[in-house]
Amino acid sequence: MPVTVKVPTLLRAQVGGRPTIEGRGRTLGDLIDDIETRYPGIKGSLVTGDGGLHRFVNVYVNDEDVRYLRALETQVNDGDTVAILPAVAGGRGRFSFGPLVG
Repeated sequence: MPVTVKVPTLLRAQVGGRPTIEGRGRTLGDLIDDIETRYPGIKGSLVTGDGGLHRFVNVYVNDEDVRYLRALETQVNDGDTVAILPAVAGGRGRFSFGPLVG
């Protein structure tokens, strides 16, 4: 039984519009490498060039935030569920839509 990966709306175009995909691996990093073989480019949306998770992506294994576990070295097992969620934050930054008040 593979690991189920819940894909956020923002990344679904990279996986053919699917809300969930499946993959295999011993660790979260292995799992991401596995899904990268079928959905090229998705790894770049999750992992920085330095090999860490992007700050604007939250990843949970069975409802546990991997940032408080072992990040990409977090163990995953057959039947686990991995949820990818975009981080939500306020303020103005690179993706700002302009001032919030006129």
